[in-house]
Parts: sequence; C-alpha cells; structure tokens
Amino acid sequence: MNVIASRFPAVRKPLTEIDLCGWVGQAAPGDILEYHRGFLALDTMPQGTRLAERERAELARVARRAWWAAERGLIHLVQRRHRSDDYSYLAIARPKPKQASVSLSTLLLAEVA
Repeated sequence: MNVIASRFPAVRKPLTEIDLCGWVGQAAPGDILEYHRGFLALDTMPQGTRLAERERAELARVARRAWWAAERGLIHLVQRRHRSDDYSYLAIARPKPKQASVSLSTLLLAEVA
C-alpha cells in the first residue's frame, strides 16, 4: 500500500462551463460531479480569490451555469463542508423529464439569443 499517495489529492484540471454542460447532458440520475473545491463566494470575487483572473472568470461561469441548470430542474446543488473555508460544491443529476420537448442544447442556444 502506498501511504504517501493517499495523503495528497489528485491534481485535476479545473472544470469549465462546457465540461459542466456536457456532464449535465450525459449524466444519469444520481450521478455526482464536484464542480469546485474551496470557498465559492470568495473564489469568484476578484479581490478575494487566490485564483488567476482567467481561472476566476471561468469558475464564475461554471457557478452561474450550475445555478441555471438547478433552476431548470436538471440538477440539485449541494455543498459538503470539509473544514473552515473548504467545501466541495456538488451537482447531482436529476431524472430527465419524460416529455423532454426541448433538448439541453436548444435551451443553451435560446439563452445566448
């Protein structure tokens, strides 16, 4: 057993808004995605973040898109507290509507227009 490897979390590429949209479109009910680990309210503010501007702006887009998907009943949003100022922000896929009259891509395009 490699004890050292278990102490350090795997380094992951930050999630993008496109990654989140793709996951929402493909996720099965109950699938869980951690879309951020940290303190979202601070990490999305220019003066309160430890992130570079480009990463902060992308995180803000991811957070807005997650909220958008939750408002449309596509996902549940939950937080898991690890310690002070350290949370996992989770998206949990909800069952897709049986009468899906509009696809996710159509909803996204309508928002842009």
